[in-house]
Amino acid sequence: MSRAAQRRVRIAIVGSGFSGLCLAIRLKQSGVDSFTIFEKAERLGGTWRENSYPGSACDLMSFAYCYSFEQKTDWSRKWSPQPEILDYMDHCAEKYGILPHVRFGSEVASARFDAERGVWRLETADGEAFEAEVLVSGVGQLHRPQIPKLPGLDRFGGPTFHSARWDHGLDLDGKRVAVVGNAASAIQFIPQIAPRVAKLHVFQRSANWMLPRGDRAYSEAEKRRFSRRPWLAKLYRWFIWARQELLFYPVIRRNRFLSTRGERAALEYLHGVIHDPELRRALTPDYPIGGKRILISDDYYPALTRDNVEVVTGGIDHVEEAAVVAADGRRREVDVVILATGFQTTAFLAPMEIEGLDGRSLRREWGDSPRAYLGLTVSGYPNFFMMYGPNTNLGHNSIIFMIECQTRYILDAVRALREEDLAYLDLRPEVLEAYNLRLQQELAKTAWAAAGKSWYKTAAGEITNNWSGSTAEYWWRTRRFDRGAYRGATRAAVVPRPEEAVVASPTPAA
Repeated sequence: MSRAAQRRVRIAIVGSGFSGLCLAIRLKQSGVDSFTIFEKAERLGGTWRENSYPGSACDLMSFAYCYSFEQKTDWSRKWSPQPEILDYMDHCAEKYGILPHVRFGSEVASARFDAERGVWRLETADGEAFEAEVLVSGVGQLHRPQIPKLPGLDRFGGPTFHSARWDHGLDLDGKRVAVVGNAASAIQFIPQIAPRVAKLHVFQRSANWMLPRGDRAYSEAEKRRFSRRPWLAKLYRWFIWARQELLFYPVIRRNRFLSTRGERAALEYLHGVIHDPELRRALTPDYPIGGKRILISDDYYPALTRDNVEVVTGGIDHVEEAAVVAADGRRREVDVVILATGFQTTAFLAPMEIEGLDGRSLRREWGDSPRAYLGLTVSGYPNFFMMYGPNTNLGHNSIIFMIECQTRYILDAVRALREEDLAYLDLRPEVLEAYNLRLQQELAKTAWAAAGKSWYKTAAGEITNNWSGSTAEYWWRTRRFDRGAYRGATRAAVVPRPEEAVVASPTPAA
């Protein structure tokens, strides 16, 4: 191997969710150990650490919600619960020796690229400074709670919390509870708390297309079979992937036959459980299936039929000290307000400030329209990569598949830096421009474009979160680092001046 190929490249990874953990493991497997994960919390886990509300679970079948190189064979249920996913992540971190590389309690506040020296200079919220040649954001899209601007919410006298900041010390038994929101998180915790509370008011923003989950526990015999025959578990994993790709992706692309079948199945499920005509009307969506996240649940509809549960439509006018007042003026006295209002999904890197070449600010450049080539890179920000970045979310399949594709691409880029002895790689602006133009043209043909407001879109209606194609297409586009899309700067052009001092180096935490 050449001397250049052995050059040490320091890599700073922000976030220890599935993205950061995957990249760290693959780096180590490829012989690169000069990386540090900066984690704001005191334990790893990303969104699965944050979302610990009752009933929290994945909405993709368990066997497809793990790394392909670390296939878990003993899932307890068809749809994995949050504690089990978090345990799996801990297992991966320990097995592959990642924990010594994590700086816990270290939130990156800003990162500035020093073009003269070819390094990223990071500063944490505590004022610590670090340097790395490569910066990777693994903060994802689902970690910053969206708090609605409800008039009077700050004057409410009882407990108020977001579902991603669940107050486990609060006893809800016998309480009157208002839940604001009715999407992916709400449909999981509402069935868990409905039997315990005195009264539950669900303030619905819009109806969701919903299909039955069909969840069940795996038998001990099934677990033994998968454990003894790992190939069977992998085959099952790819069966799930193929089914999602062949049945649900066409719905996103507005395939008339499958969309009609999907809507019919969802409505049959709704009508089979909800017999009250008024409630049934309130729960019937007014947009094409797939336009917003298709939800799955076995117990949400039954929970809404309980005598102590009420679905409120039409919105909220304001909140008082001991009540929530609906848009129609009706006042409902409550003891607790739970916000199931999702996340700030279009603020991809917040609260970090990223500065690239010539002091350019990524936050200013993006404005309300975040965009990145393959969701990974932006021109003018050399050696900077994002995982689960703009337009890489899915509405039909496993995000871990996408994460593994992104990991492979970043590893190839790091290899190019080392083997070509480059100071940095910078995306060509015309590549990003052409890519985003085609991407938006394709997104305009999807069910997401036909729906109204959703967390997939900015306030202006631009779809900035979702990938326009199939996961197979994304795999093909990222199967190797496309070196021609980037301009490279040689190290000779950015040799550090003798008087410059290295601030610090992101070395593994003890």
